[in-house]
Amino acid sequence: MPPFVTLVTTFREGVTAMKYMMFVCSDTEPETDESRVPDIEVWVADNDASGRRVTGSVLAPPTAATTVRVRGGEVLLTDGPFTETKEVIVGFDILECADLDEALAVAAAHPMAYNGRIELRPFAAEI
Repeated sequence: MPPFVTLVTTFREGVTAMKYMMFVCSDTEPETDESRVPDIEVWVADNDASGRRVTGSVLAPPTAATTVRVRGGEVLLTDGPFTETKEVIVGFDILECADLDEALAVAAAHPMAYNGRIELRPFAAEI
């Protein structure tokens, strides 16, 4: 199977974008001062308008998940979360940013950076 590759596009004139997958995760130690947490609708609107956010969505809860594995030619399905964990992926965004520094700034401004955690990964073709 060939490696996953994505095309690099230009989202602002003169700037070549790097794509990042932003995993939005819950956490067991959220920010206690809610007044410091940014509004998610403002974050989405700002990043959509700037062209940095390609797409994103909240995910269904882990109880709706199905894990798929193939072992010995047999398809094995497990309903719900595969492991017991308090931290789960609750959503995602795909970003197009000039570089990692810009992607980090976008992630740090996301409300779940305060009440959860954000994991950024460049698309394989970007590294």
